[in-house]
Amino acid sequence: MLGIQCYQFIGLKERIDGYSKMIEQHALLSADARRLMRMPGIVPITASAIVATIGAAKQFRTARDLAAWLGLTPLYKSSGGKERLGKITKQADRYIRKLLVVGMTARAVIAKRSPEKVDLWTAKIIAGKPFQLATVAMANKAARAIWTMLTKKQEYMQSAF
Repeated sequence: MLGIQCYQFIGLKERIDGYSKMIEQHALLSADARRLMRMPGIVPITASAIVATIGAAKQFRTARDLAAWLGLTPLYKSSGGKERLGKITKQADRYIRKLLVVGMTARAVIAKRSPEKVDLWTAKIIAGKPFQLATVAMANKAARAIWTMLTKKQEYMQSAF
C-alpha cells in the first residue's frame, strides 16, 4: 500500500511540474506578464494570475483603487480628529492577495539574509515593523507598482527611496 501511495505522489508531482511549466510558458507569451515577472517576488504563476484577472488594469482609476480591490489597504478609523489605520480589509480577491503576500514574504526573507542587496525602503520597513506587517506593506506597494506597469506599459524600476 505504501508503494502504491509513493507512486501516486510521484505521478502527482510530475503533473504539478508539467502544469507549472505550462503556466510559465503561457506567461512568457504575454508582454504584460513578462513585464510583471521582472519585479522581485513576482513569479510566473502570480504574473499570469494578475494578467488573467486584472488585464490592463484600466478599470481602476488609481493605484490605490487596485490595492484596495486586492484588500491590501488598511481600514481608516477616525474619531475626534484622530486618524488611525486599522487592519487590512481582506474583502477582495484572496488568491492574488495571497500570491502577492507570499512573494513579498520570500523577498523579505532574502532581504533579512542579505540586507545589502535590497533597496533602502525595503530594508527600513523590515527593520522597523513586525515581519508580517512589513510583507503586507510590501505587497501593497507591489500592487501599486503593478497598476503603473499595466496601465502605462512601463518596465519595473527599483525605487530609489
